[in-house]
Amino acid sequence: MIRINNIKISILEDTKENIINKIEKEIKEKVLDYKIVKKSLDARKEIKYVYTFDVKVLNEEKVLKRNKNIIKTPKEEYVLNITGKDELKSRPIIVGTGPSGLFLGYMLSMYGYNPILIERGEKIEDRVKTVSSFWENSILNEESNVQFGEGGAGTFSDGKLNTLVKDKYFRMKKVFEIFTLCGAPEEIMYDYKPHIGTDKLREVVINMRNRIISMGGEFRYSTKLTDLIIKDNKLEGIIVNNNEEIKTNILFLGIGHSARDTYEMLRKRGLYMKSKPFAVGVRIIHKQEDINKSLYREYYDKLGSASYKLTYNTKDNRGVYSFCMCPGGYVVNASSEKNRLAINGMSNYKRDSGYANSAIVVTVNSKDYGEELFDGVRFQRALEEKAYKLGKGNIPCQRYIDFKNNVISNKIDHIETKGNYSRCNLNDLLPEYVSESIKEAMPFFKKQISCFENDDAVLLGIESRTSSPITILRDEFGESNIKGIYPVGEGAGYSGGITTSGMDAIKQVEKFVNRFKPFN
Repeated sequence: MIRINNIKISILEDTKENIINKIEKEIKEKVLDYKIVKKSLDARKEIKYVYTFDVKVLNEEKVLKRNKNIIKTPKEEYVLNITGKDELKSRPIIVGTGPSGLFLGYMLSMYGYNPILIERGEKIEDRVKTVSSFWENSILNEESNVQFGEGGAGTFSDGKLNTLVKDKYFRMKKVFEIFTLCGAPEEIMYDYKPHIGTDKLREVVINMRNRIISMGGEFRYSTKLTDLIIKDNKLEGIIVNNNEEIKTNILFLGIGHSARDTYEMLRKRGLYMKSKPFAVGVRIIHKQEDINKSLYREYYDKLGSASYKLTYNTKDNRGVYSFCMCPGGYVVNASSEKNRLAINGMSNYKRDSGYANSAIVVTVNSKDYGEELFDGVRFQRALEEKAYKLGKGNIPCQRYIDFKNNVISNKIDHIETKGNYSRCNLNDLLPEYVSESIKEAMPFFKKQISCFENDDAVLLGIESRTSSPITILRDEFGESNIKGIYPVGEGAGYSGGITTSGMDAIKQVEKFVNRFKPFN
């Protein structure tokens, strides 16, 4: 096949017949078949789709010779070479079944390493019921919630898969292939902003679990890592639920960015860690139709729910940016600790709630919260405690115009949340530099999206879990300073989202199989 880039199709003419006609006009040859490699949307002037296709024709050499901008379809395939010689003394244990844990489990099971995956929370079917009960009754399960449980925190988000990470080894493609094999929509393989949606992602997670089990992996739920057994700086086993010992000399730590109690245990056991910067702020809700009209203009009702990405640097050189934008979604109470409140955004596959939400966050670092290892965690917790008290256990919210004028809103005209909310003054919640940074950025964001400062825009707090405040150090072989422990994913500080967590898991598998051979 041959690859053709930059084929532009009007959104009103986006049919198979028109696509074939456009390709044939470009290459002056009959199209026998084609495959979409990439599909993006150009909304700058005339709104149109921009495609890359792999095309089958009768005379490839003739087309290639005639068109210098067309190339032969390159081989783009992920390859894992197992070169390890060392014998495994025990089955590898994977802590956490978020994206990094699941992809570790999938790859290691596929190649005969028979991992055991332990998860402090519940399996996804039970977890969904527990979280729904929390949203309805405000009774929090600290071990199984929006942050903890099978699927990880991303299970109650939008299932966004877009990333700016380069993929020259095709790890990202492998992640997407596994997802589609487990039931994700096929368009994630080519869409410029791929997403699965929280509803479909739950089905995908169940299918991944079943495939891992069929390939030799094992799952244990409600099984929390509570201690390590270390001798001569080498792992010899772990303690789960404070009372059960499991012998192992291989432990993958995919603990997620909210496992604060696990971080504390790891520090006591001597793992090298360092603090890292992150961001905090609020979520903003708009009517989805207003966002669509601002971005898609006359085509606002033809292109589904629009998303956006915004960035700004303040006069004090702080970054303000949108994060985890959820078109047609909901703001959710994402708390994981009692008497502390954190929020997140969530969308189903169809993105059809009628409301758009996104985090608007401000970068913070050790100059703001201190130089000690866990000062960032303490900073997050203090904000979450303040949010809980301010909202009396509910999500604090305020119209943007009232936030700007420093008054509590008399009413909230529109809002979509999972979990109750209360009208509050978010200026009383946020550090002044965060509030002022957001207020400075908003007029700039309005230049990009005309409705952004509308009177009916609503802010909610606190968005505090943008990324891990901790990095667990690892060497060039993927190991921590304690031999046998392999940190991985977002909770270890090496990724930021579903896709990069899966890619980091695959990277760790590569290093592992270069040392150890499979059981079979």
